[in-house]
Amino acid sequence: MEFIISPIGFIESPFEDKDESPIQPSFSDAFGTVIIDPEYVEGLTELDGFSHIILLYYFDRASSIDLKVAPFLDDKPKGIFAIRHPNRPNKIGLSIVQLVKVEKNKLLVKGIDVLNGTPLIDIKPFVPEFDIKGIENTKIGWLTNKFRKEEGE
Repeated sequence: MEFIISPIGFIESPFEDKDESPIQPSFSDAFGTVIIDPEYVEGLTELDGFSHIILLYYFDRASSIDLKVAPFLDDKPKGIFAIRHPNRPNKIGLSIVQLVKVEKNKLLVKGIDVLNGTPLIDIKPFVPEFDIKGIENTKIGWLTNKFRKEEGE
């Protein structure tokens, strides 16, 4: 089965090259602007009541599909579904960013980590009660040694 997803806008950011962009939103203090196409502006109603939003976008400059890649934080190749590298089969990216301001069809956001001009697929409100239930019992696989101390250390 194939289907078509069309952009609903695009993302402006200070990053023109992948080597200058942060590896994830949590590593970024950069501001960006999400520009929504005019026909979707009505869908922004009441979005300004949220502090954070989830951006879904298309990695339009990803060069290939790679099922194993050495991620930014490790030298050993991992399966593409165990990392967040852009060279994915469907090239869909996700970033949770702070929503600073909504003005007509423009959203000012903080914590942007995408390249300038990236096509936007969708926006969803970030709701901790929906999105992070059970966070205290999460496992982060191969990233454990990068961010968490093991018991007894």
